[in-house]
Amino acid sequence: MTELTEAEARRARATAEIVARTGIDETMIDRLVRRFYAKVRDDSLLGPIFDARVEDWEVHLQRMCAFWSSVALLSGRYHGNPMVKHMPLPVDSLHFDRWLDLFRRTVREVCPPAAEAHFIDRAERIAESLELGIAGGQGVLLSRGQRYCRESL
Repeated sequence: MTELTEAEARRARATAEIVARTGIDETMIDRLVRRFYAKVRDDSLLGPIFDARVEDWEVHLQRMCAFWSSVALLSGRYHGNPMVKHMPLPVDSLHFDRWLDLFRRTVREVCPPAAEAHFIDRAERIAESLELGIAGGQGVLLSRGQRYCRESL
């Protein structure tokens, strides 16, 4: 048996603290991701964007479970670059607002309050970061509080 490196030990302690404080575990993440993407697929604004790009939904859902495990539990399961995946998408503030609305609603259905707050805080940061990155990729530098609108280009 190998000993944990100091970094692995710190990650394990941080994960244990999050689990103890929020109740989030891999089962909750799986339930959240599956219910959320069911809503996304049925959504008139977001559904067509995903349907045009996702060939295998089970693979996508597994990737999103790994992503949210890394984001919510600091598990390190996800190895990818979300910005690169999102840059070519035809999305703007309307899409991110809808994504957040569906995510918030799903989190409230699936999670206890401490987990809800944890997930929503991270989702809001992710949406803001992706929106800023996509705008920047289109040559639009947003000021604080400004939103990206593709129609104004």
